[in-house]
Formats: sequence, structure tokens, C-alpha cells
Amino acid sequence: MNAKFLILVPLFFLSVTIPQALGQGLTGRAYYKSSSSIQLQMDSTQMAPEQMAEIQAQLKKQMERDYILSFTQTESNWKQAESLGGGPATASSGGMTMVINTGSQDRVLYKNLADQTFQREEDMMGKEFLVKDDLETPEWELTGESKKIGNYTAQKATYTRIVDSQRFSTGMTEMENVKDTIRVTAWFTPEIPVSHGPENYFGLPGLILEVQNQGRTLICEKIELNPSSEPVIIEQPKRGKVVNREEFRAVQEESMKQMMNQYQGKPGSGNQFTIRIGN
Repeated sequence: MNAKFLILVPLFFLSVTIPQALGQGLTGRAYYKSSSSIQLQMDSTQMAPEQMAEIQAQLKKQMERDYILSFTQTESNWKQAESLGGGPATASSGGMTMVINTGSQDRVLYKNLADQTFQREEDMMGKEFLVKDDLETPEWELTGESKKIGNYTAQKATYTRIVDSQRFSTGMTEMENVKDTIRVTAWFTPEIPVSHGPENYFGLPGLILEVQNQGRTLICEKIELNPSSEPVIIEQPKRGKVVNREEFRAVQEESMKQMMNQYQGKPGSGNQFTIRIGN
């Protein structure tokens, strides 16, 4: 069976409820939902279109995730909200089962805008790593467009970047170096004057409420500012072997080589997949 994956951006309705609280000591929590719509392209002789549609629908629902961004003026941490459905996305139809690992539920990403550094927990090859390095600030371009998100006026910003990636598919004898073009659209509100955002996104003059990156969408659904009942505490990652960005990239490449050796030179037999490593 040949399988390829294409991520599409779905649409979501957003409602944001934000108490009125601003100032130099601004803290808060922003609650986001992520979604990815998956389109499977398979050999029609091995899977009927209705079976593919059923698996796509199952995966789309299971790959929805809830996240929490906790922030002060200069620091933030990002992690997945606790849930019973936080494991890999699994779908089956017609005797075929597909599993997509969406990452560890308790993984933490910490960003410090004052010293321009980050710390991120990662799992790779059954080992835990703590990636520490300098932040790479996106070169945002403001478009002048705006829209209402909840009670706030959000402005549109974009950036495009070309990155080096490596790709391996079953049937190939070695990894292929490729160029990937990353296109990101963000909507931020200057009415919440912090430069934070979900995941790796930051660096705009206001909290980022929505991000679209290729086939993934992150949308803020609720914000709590200066919460008095449960003050914001910024958690820093602690688990794993400390490595920098390039050292972790080397670990990813080693994992990719092991997978390549396992499936090298097997075109058209069994399951076919593509692995890509990039930024």
C-alpha cells in the first residue's frame, strides 16, 4: 500500500472572552486549539475511497489538541492541556490501521524574550532531550489587514522562509536534501501588549491569537489576564539530556538513517511512507 499525506487547513469558529486588565505586570493564560486536516492519497486498488474518507475523518478528529500558553511580560511556557485523548491518533478501516504520533502530552516549551532563549523537551529514539538554544525571531511583515477576534481587533502578519530539510521514502537508497518553503500567517492583537504566541511563534507587538502554517491551524479560544484565583507560574523544562539545536538535529538524522536502513530499497512492497526532517 502506498500512502502519502497532505495537510490541509480547516476552519474553526472562535469566541474569546477576556477580562479587562492591562499594565506593566501583565500575566495571563491563553487557551488554544490546534487542528490538522489530513488527506490520504493511496493506491485505489488497495483501499476503497470510502475507506480512505473514513480514516481521514477519524484522524482529523483525534488530532485536535488543546494547549495552554502561560505568560508574563518576558517569559512564557507552552504545553498541551491534560486530556484522556492525548495519545497517538489511531484510525482503522477495512483491516488497515494507521497511527500518527502527535507528541508527548506533558512536553514543555519555554521562551524567554528578555535574553532571547528557549528550552524545549523532546523525545527521540526512546530517549529524552532538553533542547536549549537562542530564539530565531521571524521576519514578520505587517499586511495592514485586520479582523475582529472575540472582543479584540487583530492585525495580520506573515512571513516566508526557505529551510534546508532531508527526506527519505521507501525505495530510496539514501537521504535527499531538499528545500522547504514555510509560509506562516498570524493574527495578533496590540490590545494585549505582550510579544508571545503559541508554539514557536513570537515577536509581534501583541499577543498572537491565531496562526496558520501550511496545514496546521492554532486558534485561541479563551484568555485569562492577571488571574487572581490562580496566579501564573512559568514552568521551565527540566527533563532530558541537554543539547543545542544542531545536536538535536543530528539525533533526528541518526534516527532517520536507522529507519532508512530498515526499509532501504523496498519499492512497492508493504507500507510506503515518507520521513522529512526540517525546521
